[in-house]
Amino acid sequence: MPDSRVTSGDLPSDHSVPKVVVSRLSLYLRELQRLQGAGQQTISSSQLGALLGFSDAQVRKDLGFFGQFGYPGVGYRCDELIHAMRDILGTNHRWPVVMVGVGNLGQALLGYRGFGRQNFMIEAAFDADAAKVGGTVRGLVVHHIDDLAQVVRAKGIRLGMIVVPAERAQEVAERMVAAGIDGIVNFAPVTLTLPPHVETVAVDLAIELEQLSFAVTNKLAKGGAEVPPRPSRDLPDAHPSRSRDGV
Repeated sequence: MPDSRVTSGDLPSDHSVPKVVVSRLSLYLRELQRLQGAGQQTISSSQLGALLGFSDAQVRKDLGFFGQFGYPGVGYRCDELIHAMRDILGTNHRWPVVMVGVGNLGQALLGYRGFGRQNFMIEAAFDADAAKVGGTVRGLVVHHIDDLAQVVRAKGIRLGMIVVPAERAQEVAERMVAAGIDGIVNFAPVTLTLPPHVETVAVDLAIELEQLSFAVTNKLAKGGAEVPPRPSRDLPDAHPSRSRDGV
């Protein structure tokens, strides 16, 4: 029988695994966790693929980058595959995370329970706004940005989240890198310029909506439906009351 345990020595180089495959692994993991919570013990590649809109061949190909996990006549055992995927994704242990920017979006992210379910814990929050520093948000005391390096080093934090206005994101990212942060999730609508050893993931919800708008517009056009009219160029700023953190 195949051994579903995966060690770091078994993993392929990150350069050999397409990012889209890693993204799908996260989707597989979430679905497997949901199924396990519902009491399901095994699943086939066709069943898992159907739940997420992928073919069984795609599921097997994605998992094949990392080893063999199924059992003939059984499929995949949910608990074993969940454990293996956590090994692959590096979430089989607790990850402390630092956040800079506790405006509207930052406060919402601090309250998101999904991070904890995947072993990510926001350990410290920072802001440059004197009105926020010293206050408490979701049980965390907000530190001044000038204390970032000290706290990051003291807590051994390797991951960071940037939730500040675009014009401040590069400066904050550089501070994070100088403090020892190795991976950054950037919610600011700007591209960061950082050393090659620092991993970054950009999350721009406006871009996601643009992609969705493109898909829906083309679908409507191909189906002969009326496409919504273009808005007037004289419309005022869509975010006149945007808070200081830009969200």
